[in-house]
Amino acid sequence: MSETTAGRTRVRHPVDEVLPAGKLAVYGFQHVLAFYAGAVIVPILLAGAIGLSKEHLVYLISADLFTCGIASIIQSVGFWEVGVRLPLLQGVTFTAVAPMIAIGKANGGGVKGLLVIYGSIIVAGIFTFLLAPYFSRIIRFFPPVVTGTVITVIGVTLVPVAIQDAGGGDPSAPSFGSLQNITLALFVLVLILVLYRVFRDRFLSTIAVLIGLAVGTAVSAALGVADFGQVSKSAWLGVTTPFHYGLPHFQIAAIISMVIVMLITMIETTGDTFATGEIVGKRLGPRDIARALRADGLSTLIGGILNSFPYTCFAENIGLVRLTAVKSRWVVASAGGIMILLGLFPKLAAIVASIPTPVIGGAALALFGTVAAIGIQTLQRVDFSRTSNVLIVAVSIGFALTPVVFPQFFQHFPSSFQVVLGSGITLGSICAFVLNFVFNVIGGGEGREAAGSRQGRLTLEEVNRMSREEFVGRFGRLFEGGRWVAEEAYDRRPFASVYELRTAFQDVLLEADPERQLALIRSYPPLGVIDLSDEALAEELGLTPSEYEVLTSAASGGVLGPESLRDRAAAGLDTLSPEEYDEFLRLNRAYREKFGFPLVIALRERESKQEVLEAGRARLANSPAQERMAAMVEIAKIAGYRLEDIVEESGGVTVGSES
Repeated sequence: MSETTAGRTRVRHPVDEVLPAGKLAVYGFQHVLAFYAGAVIVPILLAGAIGLSKEHLVYLISADLFTCGIASIIQSVGFWEVGVRLPLLQGVTFTAVAPMIAIGKANGGGVKGLLVIYGSIIVAGIFTFLLAPYFSRIIRFFPPVVTGTVITVIGVTLVPVAIQDAGGGDPSAPSFGSLQNITLALFVLVLILVLYRVFRDRFLSTIAVLIGLAVGTAVSAALGVADFGQVSKSAWLGVTTPFHYGLPHFQIAAIISMVIVMLITMIETTGDTFATGEIVGKRLGPRDIARALRADGLSTLIGGILNSFPYTCFAENIGLVRLTAVKSRWVVASAGGIMILLGLFPKLAAIVASIPTPVIGGAALALFGTVAAIGIQTLQRVDFSRTSNVLIVAVSIGFALTPVVFPQFFQHFPSSFQVVLGSGITLGSICAFVLNFVFNVIGGGEGREAAGSRQGRLTLEEVNRMSREEFVGRFGRLFEGGRWVAEEAYDRRPFASVYELRTAFQDVLLEADPERQLALIRSYPPLGVIDLSDEALAEELGLTPSEYEVLTSAASGGVLGPESLRDRAAAGLDTLSPEEYDEFLRLNRAYREKFGFPLVIALRERESKQEVLEAGRARLANSPAQERMAAMVEIAKIAGYRLEDIVEESGGVTVGSES
């Protein structure tokens, strides 16, 4: 996607793409369904534990959904320096359940205890908002070994939740793990997989989870499992009003407890934000993390006012973004709008709440497992030849699984420790952070990468001090045969941030005249080919002698440089079987015959050879004009990934939509 501003063409990131209204509604509703069970569980647990009536519970659920919608819009749309502007859905943090129950019971339970809970939530929200910019400065202590571990931990510790739902939700119930429940869950899971496989790269694959939930619910109703009795009992309209139960009460001990909860939540939100950044292809800096945390703080403050609870980025929906490949933040904004409606119309909420737990569990198995896969993908960037990195990942995952496998493992520890020790995500995240600090930051020697990047990468200050010759020599490698891009970008120094440096290259690319752009595109080597020195390749691809000369000169006599080889290895194109090589050869030839230039794809965005092939075949349907623009966009992406290998993302990085 691109837009033109003041005569300059700029590429719009998929995150900022505004989809048609119909797609926004469908994709948004899919997010709501995937999120719903986790959203309402907190008020259900709290109400039962502190002795609230069913009428109070219904109101709390409506208030929760209403505020979830507001919070999600704040996080995804954003304003000023609030909201990270990524497809992150906000929900009530489960970490707060135990402390809120303890606060409520200690203050008489019922509405009286609830007012003390709300007082502590309001103060904790303000605390989080004010602390956000300072907390975000520790981003340099979150290299891939930490972020990858945290993301993996989030996925792995959520999988048991999906399994419990698949069994029926309540392990103490006689029907838990029944053949009917497991069959329903597997039916939904298999249906989602079939839809994704058969309709890959089509609209139906992007709403596979929604279809799975809808069909699963229909089958459940036919079997008599789904119960829609609550729908008729629910009111049509329910308006959430500030301080519905009266003015909050402020108690020091309760406030301290909730502040601790929010400190833990800030760590989890940081991990969730990094995970989403990995999925959508946005590099995040301290400013982005501060925006995400401010949104948490503001949403928590609003929650305390509107009779709801502390908010955080919901990990459950991160897997949905990856599985559907729909990256637009406006989808989450539309989900926020739908949740506001559900909060205002309890009857609608009751319909959604009628989805059987095993149906939700079947979909969740795919979603939560996907989050773990994202973490594993991030860990691919870690140097595991270093024993310290192996230990960081191994020990952190081990600690994270402890409270998941044995919830009572830390039962003899003081109750003040239970908030941390009872959450696998929190325990694993803190462990990864601390071990990285011990081994890689203060440990020195082996593992100095921990302060934010791999060894040998430049700081922004070093980039700004470079001479023209040094700059072009280092950054000319971002492009195949395109040193002129680096030469012109040099004139835009000094750069205030890595984002500004990246934008300088992008602007030079897109402002170049069409002939120069075409020459640059033609310098990129054919996909799947490592060695261009074989002249028979020219005949196989249908290249003219001049075109072959351009390719070999750009590739240093026919041998691809380390940047190209690294790109190919990321998608597995360095290990092609003879059959796969022939497939790529046919694709390259068909593409060149139609467009007259090579197929350029940012390989680091693709996870497999098959995905690269399918993307290339899909682009054969485009027009020549579309493909020239697409090729330039892909070249900009390739340069962005290569830039990440050269320059470390440090303080002052500004990434995301423009403020």
